Amino acid sequence: MESRDPGRLPGVKLLFAPVGIGAGLVAGMLGKKAFERLWAAVDDEDPPKPDQRGAPTVKLVVALAIEGAIFRVVKGMTDYGARRAFAGATGAWPGEDTSRES
Repeated sequence: MESRDPGRLPGVKLLFAPVGIGAGLVAGMLGKKAFERLWAAVDDEDPPKPDQRGAPTVKLVVALAIEGAIFRVVKGMTDYGARRAFAGATGAWPGEDTSRES
């Protein structure tokens, strides 16, 4: 049986879903721009893509690693910021609340 947390609103995950989707779209755009700017500082050519025949393997690995790291950080921080804003507006944290655990 599920125990109810007195500080949680019922359906808070459902209420947060549109906010999370919007934050994810913003994170994608920010991540893309950040990767483009960083890659321009690394190389004068466009980053190689996995579907390009003859793409240099080392260059592809570096591009994918940089892109993955940027997207993960931007997505995580955008999601966390959206959750903080949602909690500030509603008083309910939309996710796991480890601050209440002792």
